[in-house]
Amino acid sequence: MPPYSKMILVLANSRKTSGRCIAGRSIENGAIGEWIRPVSNRPAGELSEDERRFEDGKDPSVLDIVSIPMAAAGQHPYQPENHIIDDRYYWRFVRRASAAELHAALDNARSPLWGHQYAASSTSGLNDRVDANAASQFRYSLGLIQVQDLKIRVSVEGARFGDNKRKIRGLFTYHRCGYHLMITDPTIERHYFSGPNGIFDVGSAILCVSLGDAYSGHAYKLIAAVLLPQTLTF
Repeated sequence: MPPYSKMILVLANSRKTSGRCIAGRSIENGAIGEWIRPVSNRPAGELSEDERRFEDGKDPSVLDIVSIPMAAAGQHPYQPENHIIDDRYYWRFVRRASAAELHAALDNARSPLWGHQYAASSTSGLNDRVDANAASQFRYSLGLIQVQDLKIRVSVEGARFGDNKRKIRGLFTYHRCGYHLMITDPTIERHYFSGPNGIFDVGSAILCVSLGDAYSGHAYKLIAAVLLPQTLTF
């Protein structure tokens, strides 16, 4: 038997390095609990397909409730939600979440996202990073928020530096602060990469936001999942 297990409502299954980043809220005694990010013991913590799948070979989907065997609490400097998985065991699908459970998982009290004191912007982003050395003071690296004015931008951000790959960002305001954050949701990427460059109005959306691993001294704010009202299934 694994040392312990966590049952979570999956709120992100996002692209990370050569694998995925799974994140969600724990289900404790039938109620929504703390944030959990199951990770591997590799340096970036990404999860391979083999590590995250169910016994029938399926991959966890957003809004699945899943039981995950764990080996130990993570030791990341500013991601207190991390738990290292016990990769000797399959994950177990429990059921699909309800609309009420998704609503209960919202973190609308957090404002602004990771503060203004250390907020900074990358070349193509807006309020999309913080100083990595200051990130631990926030005591959280995941959140679920609802926005009303989401736009999705598809562009070649690095053209001036010789990088011709397209990038996708979410543009929105949250508690009167503007954000342009990179999207790492594979479903959204596949949909928008199949079309032209541009800025596309989306409107109301629920976003799983994450403070990712440090890069060149900064921790970047990411959109790990985009949940659209018209596509939600319970």
